[in-house]
Amino acid sequence: MSGVGTIFVVATPIGNLEDITVRALRLLHSVRVIAAEDTRHSLKLLNHFQINARLISYHEHNKDSMTTKLLDVARLEDVALVSDAGTPGISDPGYELVRAALDAGIAVEVIPGANAITTALSASGLPSSAFRFVGFPPRKETLFREFVETLRTSAETLVFYESPNRLVKTLALLSEVLGEREAVVTVELTKFFEQFQRGTLGELHHFFGENPLRGEVTLLVGGAS
Repeated sequence: MSGVGTIFVVATPIGNLEDITVRALRLLHSVRVIAAEDTRHSLKLLNHFQINARLISYHEHNKDSMTTKLLDVARLEDVALVSDAGTPGISDPGYELVRAALDAGIAVEVIPGANAITTALSASGLPSSAFRFVGFPPRKETLFREFVETLRTSAETLVFYESPNRLVKTLALLSEVLGEREAVVTVELTKFFEQFQRGTLGELHHFFGENPLRGEVTLLVGGAS
């Protein structure tokens, strides 16, 4: 490819590889450079679909140095940006690359697809006409409480990402601060062991305290009534 390139933000499956779109496959087959959050993880996807492209590591810990390098590549040819799962730019450093590309006058296009937030919402049974994605909550308990306190009067459904080893503590703290709200814990979305566990925050805290889990977690909490 010659001339000024484009940075393509490409959504990849959050679990089931069959959820990748035809357009995403066509684009990934066409580019020579793919920026990936974890190249080892993305290589499994590329190998499965027989995609031959050079993988460049782009993640939270090298974004400052790699953003400039990727912009230099994109000035000459197209670059695809992928995350480990789902849509880049959501709780990963994709935002910084997109912002820098736009500031540099480099075109950015999105190849939409799977996303854990909307996937969890659509089958949660909680109101989805208005929701608030808050990502990973702070790890330190004092900061966590202060953060959740700012959400206490929000009427939208709240959507969190959380690690499985912190879920029980998070559910307990949410129950203390927000009260006994309806909530849904989703685990391993679109994968073989996909799970939707519904109940109040207290009920879910008790359930997962007795049933430890593994895998990717998206937590949804009903808004203030």
